[in-house]
Amino acid sequence: MLFRRRPDRLRRPLAVTASAALAVVAAALPLSTPAAAADPAATGDTTVTVNTSAGLGTVSPTALGANTAIWDSSMNDPQVTSLYRAAGIGALRYPGGSYSDIYHWVDNTAPGGYVAPGTGFDAFMGTVRASGAQPVLIANYGSGTAQEAADWVRYANVTKGYGAKYWEIGNEIYGNGVYGNGWENDTHADKTPDQYAREVKAYATAMKAVDPTVKIGAVLTMPGNWPDGIVAAGDTADWNHTVLAAVAHDIDFVSVHWYPNASDGDQSLAAVQQLPGELREVRDLVDRYAGADSANIGIAMTEVNSNSGSGAFTSRPNGLFAAEAMITALENGVFTVDWWDTHNGAGAITTVGGETDYGDMGMLSNGSCTGSVCEPAVNTPFAPYYGIKALGALSDPGDSMVASGTSGSEVSSHAVLRADGDLSVLLLNKSSTAAHTVDLRYLGFTAASGAPSVQRWAPGDEGLVDATGTATSSSATLAPYSITVLTVHPQPGTGSSAATVGAPGAPRTSSEGAGTVTLNWPAAAGAVDKYEVYEQLGTTVQSLGTSTGTSATLHNLPPGTRHTVNVLARDQAGRLSRPSVPLTFTTGTPNDSTCTVSYRLTAGWGNGFVAGVVVSNLGPADINGWTLDFDWPSTGQSVNSWWNANITAAGQHVRVTNGAYNARLAPNGGNSADFGFVGGNNGANPPPTVFRLNGTVCRTVV
Repeated sequence: MLFRRRPDRLRRPLAVTASAALAVVAAALPLSTPAAAADPAATGDTTVTVNTSAGLGTVSPTALGANTAIWDSSMNDPQVTSLYRAAGIGALRYPGGSYSDIYHWVDNTAPGGYVAPGTGFDAFMGTVRASGAQPVLIANYGSGTAQEAADWVRYANVTKGYGAKYWEIGNEIYGNGVYGNGWENDTHADKTPDQYAREVKAYATAMKAVDPTVKIGAVLTMPGNWPDGIVAAGDTADWNHTVLAAVAHDIDFVSVHWYPNASDGDQSLAAVQQLPGELREVRDLVDRYAGADSANIGIAMTEVNSNSGSGAFTSRPNGLFAAEAMITALENGVFTVDWWDTHNGAGAITTVGGETDYGDMGMLSNGSCTGSVCEPAVNTPFAPYYGIKALGALSDPGDSMVASGTSGSEVSSHAVLRADGDLSVLLLNKSSTAAHTVDLRYLGFTAASGAPSVQRWAPGDEGLVDATGTATSSSATLAPYSITVLTVHPQPGTGSSAATVGAPGAPRTSSEGAGTVTLNWPAAAGAVDKYEVYEQLGTTVQSLGTSTGTSATLHNLPPGTRHTVNVLARDQAGRLSRPSVPLTFTTGTPNDSTCTVSYRLTAGWGNGFVAGVVVSNLGPADINGWTLDFDWPSTGQSVNSWWNANITAAGQHVRVTNGAYNARLAPNGGNSADFGFVGGNNGANPPPTVFRLNGTVCRTVV
């Protein structure tokens, strides 16, 4: 018996001060020139640029993960353990998606479902330990209790000493029918997000009373995906706002799932560009409700797969999707991203790019059949496994992800600065027909002479193969639908590996105003000469200033603007460390403005929404006739229809002019003008950050 996912589930330079000596650099500058001259023989059609001083975060031990399920009789096969280890999989999620909300750990039962022999908790933990991974466990919310979850913690961590750290409360509880679509078991009489939040607090209290070190995760919906934005009858807010408002100070991470539900493999690959904005919106929500505690709350993407409508599950496009989606999630603040799933079962049989696609959402075959067409032998890797294995070849836990970009739309790149100073670059050719030759350029890194090591998964390769000798440190030719990992050695005595200081600790904002932000960071190890603060601008950086202390205050920041910064340390010999983890912040709007704007979502359905806007004049002069300008933060947002105003749009810029009956705004807040519109969103749907009334920046009211 198989359990399958339901397919219907839906700049400018800034003034800076610091606590010590500080120098301001008033230009956008790369931290170094390209380290090596271009290979005279290189004639690439695409340029790849990597900047090792623009950090995107540290690879966690649980970065690459996979789901396991109690209905999978092969989940604990020794061959599976070996495959996990070979791919660098460091997290295993159990007991399996929606089964989690009918599962009782103590007797390994799931009333109403099938449990395969040999899939109990201790057997699973044997696989976890043998593979060198960590468990991500799902406590039964649907038909369980806080006491049952606490007993599981006691058994796992006190009785058995497993040290299970990550515990989610339920699976996709928002799918319990409260929004009209119900696949998730939930026996609570009250199925609202308020009830889920109350239970999360109760579960967290009971479980941490047994083991205070466990990390508790709450389930959120992915922004821009159903049922994000939907407010059920009788509720005051949607799922995410309701849950986080109640539990933000009680949890240690949030859990989201992402299935782009595209029509084919190429569209799934294209949809990955939505992930950074959607994950940024998750972080913004956590920041809003958790405040200072937000820094201690992680984001886990505990299920991901393309779920494309016309196949491309076991074939090459989904292998590229696995690599692209999972590394993109990690680069955007996720500490574990877990593929759905290890084994699943044959579905609709199609042909994709000349190869059979078995319609199976697993990364390994379970040997099942659809009609007369059968999968290969049990545990044969499918394409997604090789995509994940390429990520295992790209990095190890503790390595630093760094900024990388390409000049062509059919090639994408991702890069990791390894602990030993090597630089690994992942290159994906997303074209099904065209080969591409790339020229590689490095900022902040000097490549040694000699050929890099090369690992490749291309048509005709038997899995991920050693292809050393097929590329240089400055040029590589990529076959269609292929993944290539280059590992380049640094020239001796150069780069962060030569520095005598470590990376500074994670920066945080200690104060934040309309145009001023103060940064603080833990000191770097070693004898530091000074610290340098840089803002990321794609694959280049802008120097914001230097300080001999561990803080800096940035002044004259434009209101409502988003900035991502790293702090680097320079040693006494002038060598620069690797970057800190990044910090992203958005500046506020002026409290003393002569106008205010309130922007509220009043309804939503995942890819569309209704918004209401209220404009007030706080100044001393009467306004008779007004224009309100704002910009959408995401390219996928739009205005489709409106009322009580006139709206025009050009790209992401929106201009609103008054309607016939709300042209006058009396002084000193004497009255307000309100209007609304129906909008669309393809992906993230964050609120605009800056509104200008007749050219004046208003204070935004949340």
